[in-house]
Amino acid sequence: MTREELKTTISGLFPSATWDETGEMLNLIATTSDFRKVMKTLRNNADFRFDYLFCLTCIDWKTHLMMVYHLMSWEHKHVLVVKLKIDNIADPQTDTVCDIWKTAIFHEREVYDLFGVNFRHHPDMRRILLDESWVGYPLRKNYVDENMIEI
Repeated sequence: MTREELKTTISGLFPSATWDETGEMLNLIATTSDFRKVMKTLRNNADFRFDYLFCLTCIDWKTHLMMVYHLMSWEHKHVLVVKLKIDNIADPQTDTVCDIWKTAIFHEREVYDLFGVNFRHHPDMRRILLDESWVGYPLRKNYVDENMIEI
């Protein structure tokens, strides 16, 4: 399936999804309401079989957070990036995908630790890199530490 066919097929299943084709990879922007259904379909549908979550991260855009999931299908050799916008920076939350891809267990803990995103229904939501007593989320743009050097 070509990139355009992939986009057309997914758009047929999820008309609310939007696309960003400015980068090297095809980027699907999922809505919060469709997010879990989109992710399960991408994993389980025989046309897609995105069986490998090779990167999961977050981006702080000051006005919102953007979750970014890089998926690959070993069978079809497709690569797709799924993005999910989180508007509530004060209490960022989204659903876990660790029941779909086991690799997300540690990726989500890292995003929780460094960005403060809470993944609902995660089996072990706790810090992974920083001490439990650490205050704040170091990869947030509003994070301040007395040891930081300002340029």
